[in-house]
Amino acid sequence: MGHKKAVETTKIYLENAPLPTHGKTYTVVSHKEVMDHTQKLLKVNGLTINKQLFKSSMNAKVAQGIYHISSAGINQDADIGMMFAWTNSYDKSTRFQCGIGAQVFVCNNGMIHGDLANFGRKHTGTANADIALSIANQISVAKQNFTQLVTDKNAMQAINLSIKQQAELAGRLYIEEKLIDSQQMSVVRSEMEKPSFNYGVDPDTAWMFYNHVTQAFKSTHPRDWMKHQSKFHEFMTGEVLSNSHIAPRDNYADPEDDIEVMEEYEIELPNGNTIDDLDAARPENENNDYDSSSNIFTL
Repeated sequence: MGHKKAVETTKIYLENAPLPTHGKTYTVVSHKEVMDHTQKLLKVNGLTINKQLFKSSMNAKVAQGIYHISSAGINQDADIGMMFAWTNSYDKSTRFQCGIGAQVFVCNNGMIHGDLANFGRKHTGTANADIALSIANQISVAKQNFTQLVTDKNAMQAINLSIKQQAELAGRLYIEEKLIDSQQMSVVRSEMEKPSFNYGVDPDTAWMFYNHVTQAFKSTHPRDWMKHQSKFHEFMTGEVLSNSHIAPRDNYADPEDDIEVMEEYEIELPNGNTIDDLDAARPENENNDYDSSSNIFTL
């Protein structure tokens, strides 16, 4: 198998990992180059690195970098902070990927914006330049993507999601989407029963469920972590945020408040009697004579 566990490591370890030899058609993009590009481009764009984490597979064949970042020009949120992440491989098991995301302060769970996959590519040809451009492109939309993640988070905090609904979604993530395995499914169930962290919301909310799943994602291999995070966010956006008919907790409005009451107008009939327009519009009353004593038209 060879891809079961992610191991936390250091920047120095990744920089010194031996480079692969795959022939002339494979352009090697070293982990060091990716880290150097990332650090330089974040700085150029006015983004400060507050913390950096690295994970890798055995012998650093697959590596991942996660940067907790901030900027004076981007509004701060009480629950989540901005994050930039990348994945790089030496064994051809995955394409280079990078994207803007967020980390949840209370637990360091991740969120990845859904357009991550647009910048994935194989290590061929001009991969070095293309990867640098991919990093630059993602960083250039950091404010926009992070703002969207904050909006999504706020929406999920306000949406009711019962235990039954959470269980159904978890089952789909396991069976249909294949984003979590059996061990991670057990983690989700345990988190639903007894959360490891206080997320500041009621248990029956979409945001609570979101964090149960991302807590389980912590064991995902670096090769798949970004892809699964991104697909999960798309799943929640499509299945819960876009299609939810559950009224947000803080924004509930009585449906009757939105009903426009039509004014009634009287219609004078040829025989001198009158009827309001709503009665006249009834199907049984069309093209017939009106009997005022019974308040209906006579067939």
